[in-house]
Amino acid sequence: MKEGLHPENYRPVVFKDMSNGDMFLSRSTCKTTDTVIFEGEEYPVVKLEISSTSHPFYTGKSKLVDTAGRVDKFMSRYARSRK
Repeated sequence: MKEGLHPENYRPVVFKDMSNGDMFLSRSTCKTTDTVIFEGEEYPVVKLEISSTSHPFYTGKSKLVDTAGRVDKFMSRYARSRK
């Protein structure tokens, strides 16, 4: 690879999915102060809310998030309209 192509802070970083705890190692320039032990070595860690291991599109599992009963309200209206 060409010298000087990547920034100086391009380094191995662990990305951690906070919804299921899954972690994977990649290279990144993300700024972070947190660290984690991954496969016996300490790496900087970037915490993610969702990744391909927990996203419904990739897993095929649907998850409804109920916000103040809105899902139940919609389901009851939808059930009435189907009759």
